[in-house]
Amino acid sequence: MRIYILGIGGTLMGSIAQLAKALGHDVSGFDEAVYPPMSEQLAGAGIRYYEGFEPGQLEPEPNLVIVGNANLPRGNKALEAVLDRGLRYTSGAAWLGDALLHGRWVLGVAGTHGKTTTASMLAWILEAAGLEPGFLIGGVPANFRVSARLGGAPFFVIEADEYDTSYFDRRSKFVHYRPRTLVLNNLEYDHADIFDNLEAIQVQFHHLLRTIPGNGLVIAPGQSDALQEVLQRGCWTPISRFGDRAPRMALPTDNGELWSVGKVAAHGRSFEVSLSGSRVGEVDWDLIGRHNQHNALTAIAAARHAGVPVAQSIEALADFRGVARRMELLADTGRVRVYDDFAHHPTAIRATLEGLRQAVGNDEIIAVIEPRSHTMSLGTLRQDLTTCCAPADQVLWFRGSNIKWDLGEVVQNCVVPAKQYDDLELMKRDLIKLDAGPRQRHIVLMSNGAFGDLRQTLPALLEKSGRD
Repeated sequence: MRIYILGIGGTLMGSIAQLAKALGHDVSGFDEAVYPPMSEQLAGAGIRYYEGFEPGQLEPEPNLVIVGNANLPRGNKALEAVLDRGLRYTSGAAWLGDALLHGRWVLGVAGTHGKTTTASMLAWILEAAGLEPGFLIGGVPANFRVSARLGGAPFFVIEADEYDTSYFDRRSKFVHYRPRTLVLNNLEYDHADIFDNLEAIQVQFHHLLRTIPGNGLVIAPGQSDALQEVLQRGCWTPISRFGDRAPRMALPTDNGELWSVGKVAAHGRSFEVSLSGSRVGEVDWDLIGRHNQHNALTAIAAARHAGVPVAQSIEALADFRGVARRMELLADTGRVRVYDDFAHHPTAIRATLEGLRQAVGNDEIIAVIEPRSHTMSLGTLRQDLTTCCAPADQVLWFRGSNIKWDLGEVVQNCVVPAKQYDDLELMKRDLIKLDAGPRQRHIVLMSNGAFGDLRQTLPALLEKSGRD
């Protein structure tokens, strides 16, 4: 089958292209721009892609067009050409559900935060257990170096995103995946560009719950009012809990399990795992932060549902190498370390900085933040932005062109010393000139976008500055 993909440069659509190619289809597609690492993955898979659309790309006529959900509204030249020609089309999520996931044991990871990291952990645990899982993840796990693969039947791990499916299907993508094992990490208000409020997101999560079979498993936090409200609307599947304690009122399908974190080492890089009050092992790894400890609990619980013993999962996590752009170390000059983090929400920013603070003690932390995600760029959570960087010593805010509100009020009310920049070159110069004093410095670049060329150029500039 000849498949043409609109928006092939995105994480989801680029991963779908690789999976379709692996299934034997002739795959091509376009996007307005295709950047690494997706451009490299597509080229490595032998997939043709175009930057910018021309009608000739639809010759010979494709058997199917898969439509992405990013920047593809009515009026888009490529989309209008598909509709005018009467070509058969579907969404990426629907294609996954129909062509790939049907008949497989799908392990879905949903929630506002931690989806990519948890899905990567889970895929690695299954891989280490010899189960050869397929996966589709919204990032590049270091253990695999690709965002998607077919794997061997039956297991398939998927990052179950609540963003809408396409311009013609406003349901969340995850309703197409029909997992047997479902991780619900957490739930907060996000995606202010498509959801009016938290209630609208909860409706979609309830739709997801209605797709989980009775012999499946839902793994949910014991203490999340937002998710508890979703579960109370109806859950027909056993629920295993994680966190510090179980919910105040158990639901009929709660199975009595509670996965929790026991004793944590002072540096935060090892912690005990408990199941219903009994110690079942200790994770010793390179990741930091309470959020990653909870991610590990859910991955262990999900793998156990797929038949992997807890001890084997804990052993696998010792070799988990993280995910690109999730506190990825870009440079270490000796006095200064630079990290890249995919910060999309104030809660994620706080959790990341808290984990780093626990790991580095009194070292200096500078957060360099571009509030670029739809929710932050719209100013919806601006009050939370003033406090989310509290674990840092100071924060540099970058106001990109997509921010239509006054970032100055966040800078003024920030709980740590803060400064706003509209010019990345000026920000670079100031970062290089900052005097770290006797302390080790940690600079965390926090954006869910490219952040200009900051990620590529700042480490080299700091290295040169240290030699001069």
